[in-house]
Amino acid sequence: MKNFIKFTPVFVLALMMILGAFGVIEGMDLLIAAPIATIAAIIVSLFVEGITFKDCIDAAMGSVSKILIALFILMFAYAMASVFMSSGVAAAIINVALGMGVTAKTVAVVGLGVTAVLSVATGSSWSTFAACAPIFLWLSDFVGGDLILTTCAIAGGACFGDNIGLISDTTIVSSGIQGVEVVDRIRTQGVWSVLCLVAAGIVFFLVGAGLETTAVDATTVVNQMPEEVWTALQEERPAVIPLLEQVRDGVPLYMVVPLILVIIVAIMGLNTFVCLSVGIVSAYLLGLVANTTGALMPFLTQCADGFADAGSWVIVMMMWIAAFGGIMARIAAFEPLSKLILKISKNVRQLMFFNGLLCIAGNAALADEMAQIVTVGPITKDLVEENLEGSEEDMYKIKLRNATFGDAMGVFGSQLIPWHCYLAFYSGIAYAVYPLHKFVPTDFIQYNFMAMIAVASLLILTITGFDRFIPLFGMPAEPQVTLKDKSLRKTA
Repeated sequence: MKNFIKFTPVFVLALMMILGAFGVIEGMDLLIAAPIATIAAIIVSLFVEGITFKDCIDAAMGSVSKILIALFILMFAYAMASVFMSSGVAAAIINVALGMGVTAKTVAVVGLGVTAVLSVATGSSWSTFAACAPIFLWLSDFVGGDLILTTCAIAGGACFGDNIGLISDTTIVSSGIQGVEVVDRIRTQGVWSVLCLVAAGIVFFLVGAGLETTAVDATTVVNQMPEEVWTALQEERPAVIPLLEQVRDGVPLYMVVPLILVIIVAIMGLNTFVCLSVGIVSAYLLGLVANTTGALMPFLTQCADGFADAGSWVIVMMMWIAAFGGIMARIAAFEPLSKLILKISKNVRQLMFFNGLLCIAGNAALADEMAQIVTVGPITKDLVEENLEGSEEDMYKIKLRNATFGDAMGVFGSQLIPWHCYLAFYSGIAYAVYPLHKFVPTDFIQYNFMAMIAVASLLILTITGFDRFIPLFGMPAEPQVTLKDKSLRKTA
């Protein structure tokens, strides 16, 4: 009973997020739910464990201090995302893809590819979906494509960059919690991520192969969008309006160069702040040539606005969730769960496999990928650090897999959970920009091959050891890394 009571703050957090996702509590989101759950955790700590209020605050602050570097990276990431959206980088990416000609057969595949690249450039699946939904849903309509197939393609593609993007908040936070570098994450899982994308593209093409072949250009699509679409975007995601206008009016193709430079610098293994700075500076300089950016001071103000956007929502939310996780760790609320995983794990791969399942289960329970990353992340981290032994290099690779689990099961897993806040947002945006169909969460699950392939392959590759056949993605196991003797094991 005591263990159950210690777990009740998680139930509080999960219940509020689920009620918010279904609209039972209007306006409920993680920024409201996290402080309430933190208060619940403090109450349980005081009256069940007898821990002092000061100890609770110390535990909360200690947890927050561990993600400070991630918070600074996030501010720069939001600044670069804002710059890419306004300077023409994002629009150039879309126009390059659409310039190849889109038909009913290929609209889903092209939508998958465009959203995948755009999400890497912006670091945000939500902004990517909001930017691309008006284009591809109406494009699918005009060329006679399968609306739900296209919807699932852009939903899954929008999550690609959120799982591997240098400036993605989930990539940054999941890496920070596990104590690994973001650029190491990208290099390690890069081939696997691209293979998942290619596999999903093939499936989308095969499913849509029997459709018609009429082609339409992007300018036509944007020009024919009803006025209510622009009104809805102004209310929900105003930052994407300049992007759509640039898609309509056209921008020089060389505006894709900043994204290419960022990817190159990341592959070279340079510091994350260097990568972000290269993107921001190159976007500004090339924007001057393309006449999409202007005087320096307004540009710097836009960067500062990016800092503010991160601070107004993501950073504050992360601090609350980190505080919540710190207090829950202080009272060992997850100890029974950790003991169960250790009991049923016979080797390293099984332990890591169950870590992956734990992440997706936490995502389903909390209905929010960031809540899962910050709440479950410390559990999987402690399970590895306290119960596995190996060289520093091999243990680092294990931590990289934990970070990939937290991010992939959070972002891609969200696409397979009907009550998740992701799908609630996607449904609202999709209906706002394409009111001819009343979207429901299951519309985004039915053909979401990107999410299905990513989640299933990650778990299967981990448990079977077949990940060793994918360059850089192989995870060390016995004998390089082993489970400690049972008498020496600890729990989270």
